[in-house]
Amino acid sequence: MSTYLLSGVARTTEPRVGLRRFLGADAVVTGVNGLVYGVASGPVGRLLGVDSGLLLALGVGLVVFAAGVGALAARAEPPRFGVQVVVEVNAAWAVLSVLGLVLWFAPTGIGAVWIALQAVVVGAFAGAQYLSLRA
Repeated sequence: MSTYLLSGVARTTEPRVGLRRFLGADAVVTGVNGLVYGVASGPVGRLLGVDSGLLLALGVGLVVFAAGVGALAARAEPPRFGVQVVVEVNAAWAVLSVLGLVLWFAPTGIGAVWIALQAVVVGAFAGAQYLSLRA
């Protein structure tokens, strides 16, 4: 995800609107990622060098998470606790992605780039959501 996209989503003078936009973008990106992992876990696993069973489980989890994030984004006033959970899950995902890349996975070159980029994007969502929540 580019910086331009995140800055475009953030353009508002109302912090709650920005928060809802970041949550909505997170829900869409996470949902699409989860669907791809779930539906095409075999081919994607081979491309990335990651176990297809792990991708299938992650895909299902991501779709469920995306639905929850989308539900928060749809609320006029997302509850602080729910948003904080999303921020913490996103931060954990980013950290675990990096740790997985370094300690556990043996991905292909494409897989290593994908995992690193995914960590950056999810970390950016966590940061943007956190800052929006504080505003």
